[in-house]
Amino acid sequence: MTFPTTSNQVTPAFPEIGSPWQTLSAQASLEKFQSDPEKGLTQEQINQRQQYFGPNELKDTGGRSPLTILWEQFTNIMLVMLMAVAVISAVLDVRKGAFPKDAVAIFSIVVLNGLLGYLQESKAEKALAALKNLSSPKVRVIRQGIVQEISAKELVPGDIMLLEAGVQLAADGRLLEAQNLQIRESALTGEAETVNKQADIILGEDAPLGDRLNLVFQGTEVVQGRAKVLVTSIGMETEIGRIATLIQGVETEDTPLQQRMSQLGNVLVSSSLGLVVLVVIVGVLRSGWQNFEELLEVSLSMAVAVVPEGLPAVVTVTLAIGTQRMVRRHALIRKLPAVETLGSVTTICSDKTGTLTQNKMVVQKVQTGSYAYEVTGEGYAPQGDLIAQDSDEYEINGEIKQLLTACVLCNDALLQKKGKNWEIIGDPTEGALLTLAGKGGLYREDLWLEMPRVAEIPFSSERKRMSVIIKVFPEADKVVNLHSYLMFTKGSPEIVLEGCTAVYQGNQAVHLSDDQRKQILAQNDRWAAKGLRVLGFASKPLSDIPEHDRGEMAETELIWLGLVGMLDAPRKEVKGAVLRCREAGIRPIMITGDHQLTAKAIATELGIAHPDDPILTGRDLQQITPTELGKLVSEVSVYARVSPEHKLQIVQALQKRGEFVAMTGDGVNDAPALKQADIGIAMGITGTDVSKEASDAILLDDNFATIVAATEEGRVVYDNIRRFIKYILGSNIGEVFVIAAAPLIGLGGVPLSPLQILWMNLVTDGLPALALAMEPAEPNVMQRPPYSPRESIFSRGLGLYMVRIGIIFAILTIILMVWAYNYVKTPGLAGDPERWKTMVFTTLCLAQMGHALAVRSDSQLTIELNPFSNPYVLGAVTLTTLLQILLIYVPPLQSFFGTHSLSATELLVCVGFSALMFVWIELEKLVSRWFLLKKQ
Repeated sequence: MTFPTTSNQVTPAFPEIGSPWQTLSAQASLEKFQSDPEKGLTQEQINQRQQYFGPNELKDTGGRSPLTILWEQFTNIMLVMLMAVAVISAVLDVRKGAFPKDAVAIFSIVVLNGLLGYLQESKAEKALAALKNLSSPKVRVIRQGIVQEISAKELVPGDIMLLEAGVQLAADGRLLEAQNLQIRESALTGEAETVNKQADIILGEDAPLGDRLNLVFQGTEVVQGRAKVLVTSIGMETEIGRIATLIQGVETEDTPLQQRMSQLGNVLVSSSLGLVVLVVIVGVLRSGWQNFEELLEVSLSMAVAVVPEGLPAVVTVTLAIGTQRMVRRHALIRKLPAVETLGSVTTICSDKTGTLTQNKMVVQKVQTGSYAYEVTGEGYAPQGDLIAQDSDEYEINGEIKQLLTACVLCNDALLQKKGKNWEIIGDPTEGALLTLAGKGGLYREDLWLEMPRVAEIPFSSERKRMSVIIKVFPEADKVVNLHSYLMFTKGSPEIVLEGCTAVYQGNQAVHLSDDQRKQILAQNDRWAAKGLRVLGFASKPLSDIPEHDRGEMAETELIWLGLVGMLDAPRKEVKGAVLRCREAGIRPIMITGDHQLTAKAIATELGIAHPDDPILTGRDLQQITPTELGKLVSEVSVYARVSPEHKLQIVQALQKRGEFVAMTGDGVNDAPALKQADIGIAMGITGTDVSKEASDAILLDDNFATIVAATEEGRVVYDNIRRFIKYILGSNIGEVFVIAAAPLIGLGGVPLSPLQILWMNLVTDGLPALALAMEPAEPNVMQRPPYSPRESIFSRGLGLYMVRIGIIFAILTIILMVWAYNYVKTPGLAGDPERWKTMVFTTLCLAQMGHALAVRSDSQLTIELNPFSNPYVLGAVTLTTLLQILLIYVPPLQSFFGTHSLSATELLVCVGFSALMFVWIELEKLVSRWFLLKKQ
C-alpha cells in the first residue's frame, strides 16, 4: 500500500493497518510507521496520511429513507386490495350520481393503517451515532517535536498520542512507554477489572482482545498512570470501527408477529379473491351478464369484509399496552413487535459483567494469620459484616485491623456516597478494599489524616506488587508498632509471600514457618479456582524512608498480614430467575469477555452450567469451523474470553439450529450480537448508549430477573393476540359467507354495504378485541415450553376454529336473512322493505358480543370465569351494543350508514338469533370437556 503523491517524490511503502501490532516491539512498530517517538510525524507525513486515510471517524453505510419506509407500508397486500376496492367503489358511486362515501371511508382506513406502520418502523437506528460519541473530542499528540492538542478527527496512523488519567482514547495504538498505566476496558471487552498495561512485552497473534496488554483501544478510559502511544488504527479500522461494521452488517428480519401477520394477509386475500371469482362465475352462469354490476358490488363488499381493517390498530394498541405492563416490571420496549417476540424466546444469551453480576468487585473472603472471614453485604456500600469462621471471635481484632489498615492505606481509589448510592472513583479492585475496610469501621478519610503517605513504590507488571510508606505519629501506637514509618505492601500473593519472614498473629509478629507458607498458597489456589481475584498483604516497620533507587530492596523481611479474595458478585435475584427460565423451557447461556475460571465459577453458582460442563474460549472459537460450532452450541453453556465477532458467531450458530435467541448485554462489545439476536436486551443503568440503540428492549433495573418477567408478559401478549384474532376473523369469515350467499339464494341486493362492514370491522369488532387484549395471564403461562416462533398463525386449532365459527355465524345469519327478507315482504306490514338488511347487519354485530364473552377462555364456561378479572370486556360489550342501537334509531346515523328503524319484535328476533352464537360456543366447551373426561 502506498500513499498518493502530490510531487515527483516517491512515497515509501506503508504497512497494512490490520497488522497484529501486539506481535511487534515498540521499535519495530515505529519503523513500520516511519514515526519518531520524540518528534512525532512531520507536517508532510500528516498531510499525506490525512489525504489517504481520511478523518478519524466512523462511517454510516446508510439505511432506508423515511419515504421508502412510508412507501413500503402501502405495498401490504391487504391494503393494496382495499385501495383497489375503494377505486372501484368510487367509480360505481359516481356512475350512480352518489357521493363516494364508501371509497372515502376505505381510503381513510388505508391511510391510518399506513401511518401506524410507518410510525412503528421509522425510528432509525442510532447505534452508530452512539459509537461516534465514544471518541474524545480533543487529543494530546507530539507533532514536529511539539506537544499539541488537536481534534480526534485529525489523528492519523503514526501519530504519537499522550495519555493520562481521565483521558478517553480516540484511536487504537501500540504502547511505547507506560508508567503505572491502568485502563478500564469493560465497555469493549466485558471485563469488570481495570487492565494493567505494559509497553515492553510482545504477545502472540492469537492473544484475545482482553489480553493484549501492549495495545490500547478507542473508546476505553485511562484510570491511572501515564503513557505514550503510537496510533496504529483510526476510524473504521479500530476495534470500535470493526464493531460498527458488524452492527451495520446485521440484517434485521421481521419478528414472528410480523411474519404471522404477513401470512395472515396472504391467506385472507387469496381466499377472498378465490371466493369472489366463484361468486361472479356462479352468478353469471345463473343470470347472465345483465346483473354483473350487482355481482361487482357483492364482490366489493366481500373484499372489504375479509380484510380485518381494525386488526393493525388493535395489534398496535395491544403491544403498546404490553409495553406499559413491562415498564411497570422494569423493562422498556424500544420496538413494539418486540413485546410479543419476548414470549417466543427459547435461549437467553447473557453477558456476565453487569448483567448476571453487579459489575462491582466485592470482597467475599478474608484470611489473616489465625482467622478466616466471610464478608456479607452487596456492592460498594460499606454496610455488612466480617464473620469469623470456626470461632466465636466476631469482633474486629488486631489481626483483621492491621489487614484493613493496609487495605485503606495501600490504595489510590476513592469511595463516595452520591445520594443513596456508593460510587468508586478509581480502580474497582481498590474500591472493593475500601468497602471491606468500611465494613470493619476503618475509613480512608480518618486514616489518611492520622497516617499520611510519604512515599510509594508503584505497581508494575514485572513486580506484581505495590508498596506505600506511611508516617507514624506517636498517638498511633495502638495501631502499629513503635517506628517512625510503616510500609504496607499489596500484590500477587505468591510474590508478596516470597518477601515475608514473619506472620502477624494476635497482636504480634511471629516466625513464618514453611507449613504456614504452604497453607497460605493452598488457600490462594482454592480461591482462585473458584474465580476469585486474590491479593496478598504485608507490612514492615521502617526507621527511615528508603532512598528512591533502593525502594524495592526494602520489600524484604515483610510481615504477612493475610489474603483478600474478591469477585464481581452475582446478583441475588439471578439464581431464581435462571431456575424460572428452565421451568419455562428457556435455556440460559453465559457469553463473556472475562476469564474462564471466573465465568465458570459464576455460571456454576447461578445454575447456568454444571461443574463438569465444557467451556469454550475465544481461542477455541478461532480454531473451529462454523459447522463445528453449530454442533457444540447445544452442549456448551459458558463462553469466556470472547470477542464481539465470537458473540455474533454464537448467536448465529444458535439461530441456525432453530433457536429463538435473546441476547443481553451492556457494553459496546455486545452491540453486534444484540442487533443480530431475535431480540436484543440492553442494560438501562450500566449499559452504554451503543448497546441501548442496538437493542429491542432495555432493562431499567439491570436485573436479569426482569427478563423472565418480561418474557411472561410477552407470552401473555401473544396469547391475547391469538384470542382476538380468532374473535375478529371468525366474524369476518361469517360476513363473507353471508354476503356471498345473498345473490346465490336469489335475494335482491347486497345485505351489507362497505361502510357497514367497515363499522363492524373497526368498532363492533375493534372495541371488544381491545378489551380481550387486557385478559390476564393463564396460571401455567411460565410452566410450559415456549411456542415455536415459526408456528403458523393458524396453528394449534386456531384456523379450524375461525372457519368453524365463521360457518356457524353464516348459517345462523343466513337463516335470519331468509326469514327477514320474506317477513318484510309480508302484505300489509308497515315499514321499509329494505330493513331486512338492517336486521342482518344488527344480528351480525350483536352475535359478536356473545362471541366476545365466550372467547375469553377455551375451556372454562363464561359463568365460571370471574367477570371482574377483565371488566373491560363487559364494558366494551355494553358500549358497542348501545352504539349499534344508535345506528338503527338515530336519523342522522341512519342516513349515513343506510340503516332502517326496526320494530321491537324485529329487534328481539335479532337478539335471539345473536344469542345462539354464544350458546353454540359454550356447548362446544362442554362437549370438549366431556371428551377429555371420557379419555381419562
